[in-house]
Amino acid sequence: MEEIDIKDFLTYLKKYILPMFLLALLAVGGSIFYNLRIKKPLYKTSTTVVLAQSNSTTSQATLNDININQKLVATYSEIVKSKRVLEQTINNLSLDTTADALSKHVSVTDIEDTEILKISVEDENRELAAIIANNIAEVFTAEIKNIYQLENVSTLDLAQTPEKQSNNTTIRDAAIAAFVAVFGVIAIAFIVYYFDDSVKYSEDLEKKINLPISGKIIKSDIDRKSTDSELLVNCYPKSIISESIKALRTNLQFSSVDDGFKTILVTSANPGEGKSFISSNLAVSFAQAGKKTLLVDCDLRKGRLHRLFNLPNLNGFSNLLTDDIANYKKYVKKTDIKNLDVIPRGVYPPNPSELLASKKNKELIKALRNKYDIIIFDGAPCNGVTDSVIMSTNVDETLIVASDNSTPKATLDAARESLQKVNAHITGVVMNNVNRKSARYYGYYGEK
Repeated sequence: MEEIDIKDFLTYLKKYILPMFLLALLAVGGSIFYNLRIKKPLYKTSTTVVLAQSNSTTSQATLNDININQKLVATYSEIVKSKRVLEQTINNLSLDTTADALSKHVSVTDIEDTEILKISVEDENRELAAIIANNIAEVFTAEIKNIYQLENVSTLDLAQTPEKQSNNTTIRDAAIAAFVAVFGVIAIAFIVYYFDDSVKYSEDLEKKINLPISGKIIKSDIDRKSTDSELLVNCYPKSIISESIKALRTNLQFSSVDDGFKTILVTSANPGEGKSFISSNLAVSFAQAGKKTLLVDCDLRKGRLHRLFNLPNLNGFSNLLTDDIANYKKYVKKTDIKNLDVIPRGVYPPNPSELLASKKNKELIKALRNKYDIIIFDGAPCNGVTDSVIMSTNVDETLIVASDNSTPKATLDAARESLQKVNAHITGVVMNNVNRKSARYYGYYGEK
């Protein structure tokens, strides 16, 4: 994989902002609902016990006793949570629980550099929590006096009934939930971005694909709302897509201002990337500019220009290549669009590649060049078949259509390499379905 471009990733991440916000909102809401409606509230209270020898007669002896007692703190803690102490507490208070279960709600800590133990109890019943804590301290004191003969053992502070819930972590849990949701989405987006090899429109895309960008066709659903036709340049001449096609037409004209061109092959790396949409609308655009234009469907396998223009397909390009090319006029179909003629695909032949590679095809193209200002060939996808690779050697320019965020870079590279091997003149790549924001195309032209 290529190095991660942070700027590109942040741009890519923008489309995850809404899911990120919704997931964070859902996570926070779920966390709050759990804390307020499902989680049982607990109340925690503590009592302290001080331990000291009463038979010390000197200050030195008292210090020794203190040191000994401090070392015994771990032992005292275990005694507090022992079954003997807890079971006696259960019996004293007639609790409906076991020593093991009660032990989970009891904690013991020592106050550093002192002989004081802090016994804490957590329970759903705030009053019961204080009663249990004080009773444990009482039982523990009795056990210590019995085991260690410590007479000077007493409760320092009695446990009080707690006022606030001890396990109220609503704000903290909500913050954690939001954090996990946001960074979870970012992590998923990063993984998808890292392994996504599709071509994405950007300012430095030409460097990444080693091909010039001849045009970007802006994606706009509004252009398709009121018509079933894909000839948007004809139906909506002032729409965003129409302006994009016209910009492509202008770029092509200026790119060959010295050499000039008459024949253009439009192909793609894979099916479904919009080459027929681009070629047909580009042909309409040239016709609207006053150019006598011919659109030829040379995708002899799955061409669909006859459906786009509502034309019969019984006699088309494949039939013409098996006929006398002098009879080409009977295969040319007039359209409702001024200056635009179409030769549909024709019947599906058993040998498409051989027909396209034939001498007759070359002679036909030469003959048609003398009759039209611009001839656009809608070719087959490059990967999988050699039809467009063959056709590229017979035309002046070749355009490769790629779909933004869809066409894998590897397949685009493969298409470019196959065309370059036969010395095809690749004008560039047309990026189709480009998002308006990523293309920085902020202007809008209203419908007709």
